[in-house]
Amino acid sequence: MNERVAPKREGGRKTRGGPAGAGNRPPSGAESLLGTLVGAGVEVCFTNPGTSEMHFVTALDTVPEMRGVLTLFEGVASAAADGYGRMTGKPASTLLHLGPGLGNAIANFHNARKARTPIVNIVGEHATTHLAYDAPLTADIEAIARPVSRWVRTSQSSDTVAHDGAEAVAAASSLSGGTATLIVPADISWDPSTGPAAPIAPVPPRPVGEAVVEGVARALKGARRAAILGRGPALHGAGLEALGRIAAKTGAALFGDTFAPRMERGAGRPVVRRMPYFAEDAAAALAAFDVLVIVGTAPPVSFFAYPNKPSFLAAPGCAIHQLASPDEDVVAALSDLADALGAPRKAGKAERYALDVPGMPSGPLDQQKVGAIVARLLPEGAIVSDECITSGAFTSEYGPSAKPHDILWISGGSIGIGLPLSTGTAVACPDRKCVCLEGDGSGMYTLQALWTQARERLDVVTVIFANRSYKILHVELGRVGVTAAERSGRVLDMDDPMLDWVKMAEGMGVPARRVDTAEDFADVFASALKARGPFLIEAVIP
Repeated sequence: MNERVAPKREGGRKTRGGPAGAGNRPPSGAESLLGTLVGAGVEVCFTNPGTSEMHFVTALDTVPEMRGVLTLFEGVASAAADGYGRMTGKPASTLLHLGPGLGNAIANFHNARKARTPIVNIVGEHATTHLAYDAPLTADIEAIARPVSRWVRTSQSSDTVAHDGAEAVAAASSLSGGTATLIVPADISWDPSTGPAAPIAPVPPRPVGEAVVEGVARALKGARRAAILGRGPALHGAGLEALGRIAAKTGAALFGDTFAPRMERGAGRPVVRRMPYFAEDAAAALAAFDVLVIVGTAPPVSFFAYPNKPSFLAAPGCAIHQLASPDEDVVAALSDLADALGAPRKAGKAERYALDVPGMPSGPLDQQKVGAIVARLLPEGAIVSDECITSGAFTSEYGPSAKPHDILWISGGSIGIGLPLSTGTAVACPDRKCVCLEGDGSGMYTLQALWTQARERLDVVTVIFANRSYKILHVELGRVGVTAAERSGRVLDMDDPMLDWVKMAEGMGVPARRVDTAEDFADVFASALKARGPFLIEAVIP
C-alpha cells in the first residue's frame, strides 16, 4: 500500500493562530485579502462559512469597512450577491466553505453567469499541509467553479493572496462582468503576510467599430419593418434612452430578453416589450420583421426544445445584425447608432409607457387580481424581483404601465433565485422599496433568505403565489405531448401536506399574513409598503 505524506511547506515560515487583529503583528493573509477587497471597492460579503474560513471571518473585526451578511444556505449567498451586483454594477463578495459549499451555491451562480453579474467568490480550502490526506471534505474546487466562473485561481502563498484578490476584483469587473472565484487554503489565511495589495484596473468593455455601427444604421434605414432585441445595459439608464432615440427615428420595435437581468420600465420609460416565454408566442411576435438587431445578447432561441416546434425564433429570411456583443460597450454603441441615424438627442418622441393602473378588483383572489393590485399600489422607484413563474400577470400585463420601477428576472432559468435576489437588492439599495413576487414551489428552494432579511432588517415585501403546485410543470406536460396519471401527477403537486408560508416566515422572524380575497390582499399589501422591514404575504390562488 502506498502511503501518502504531507508535503513540506517552503520557506520555513511559522504559522500563527489566535483572533484576527490581536496584538502588534503583521496582518494575516485573510486580513490582507479583506483589506484588498475593501480598497478595490467591495463593501459587502454574503457568507456561509466553515472551519477553513474562520480566519477570514475574524478578519472582519479588523476590517470594519466590510459588511458581513450571514446567509443560512449557500444558494442564498450567491443569489444575494447577484442582486447586489445587478443594482450597483460593482461586485459583492461571497464566502463559501470548500467544494460542497460551492456546490450548494452553483444554481444561483449559474443565474449570475447568465446575468453577467460581477461577483468575487471566495472559497475556503483545506490547509495545504492537509490536502495530501484526502480528508472527507476534499474536492476539486477549481473544477466545480469553472463552469460558472470567468476567472478561477487557487492562492499559493499568504504573501500573494492579496494580489490574487486584487486580480479577482478586476476580473469580476472587466468587460461585461462575471464571477471571479478565488480559492484560499486555510493556512494561507492564517499565515502572516505583507499586507493589502493596490487595486487593479478592470478591462473596460470593447468599443464597437464605426463600420459595424454604420452597417446596422443602413440595415435599419432599409428595413421594411425592424426590431431591436436588447439585454444588459441596453435596458436601463443611458442605454434604454438611446434605444428610445433609435425607435423614435426609425420606428423599430423594441424587445427585451425574456429573462433580462434588469429592466427599467413603467410610466415615462420607452416601450420595450418583453420577449414571450413560449417558443410559438415568441416566433409570432417576431414574424413580421425582416431586420432584427441584436444588442448585448444573442439571437433569440426557445427556452426548451419541443416536438414539432422551432428552436430558432426569428422569422425565416430575417436579416440578423449584431450591433454589440455582451463584452462590448453596449451603451456607447447604441448612442453612436442613434447619432449615425440622425436621431433626436432626446428620446422625447419615442413611444413611452403611460401611467395606466387598473381599477381595484374585488372578490376571491387569483393571479390576475394580485398583479393588478401590485401594479396599482407599487411605489415609484421600487425594485421588483420576479420569480412568480405562471402567476406573471403583473410582469406581462399590468407592470409596464405602473409607476417607474426596476424589475429583475431569473436570468439563467435556475429556480430559487427570487427571495435571495430581493435580499441582495435591499442591501444594495436600502432607500428603495423591494418587492419579491415568488411562486410557492420555487420559493421553497431558498426560503432561508427570509431569515437574512429579518436579521438585517431589510425592506422587502414578499408575495407568495400559493397555488400548491409546480404549475409550470403541469403546463409543460401538455407542451411536450404527454399527460400525467395519478402517480406521476403526485410529483408535481404540493398540497399533501399543505405548505404554511405564514408559519415558516414567522419562524424566521418575518411577520406574515395569509389572504384569499382581493380586498384583504390590497389592505395587507398597502400596509406592508408603508412599513419598513421585511413582510410576507401568502396569496392563496387557484
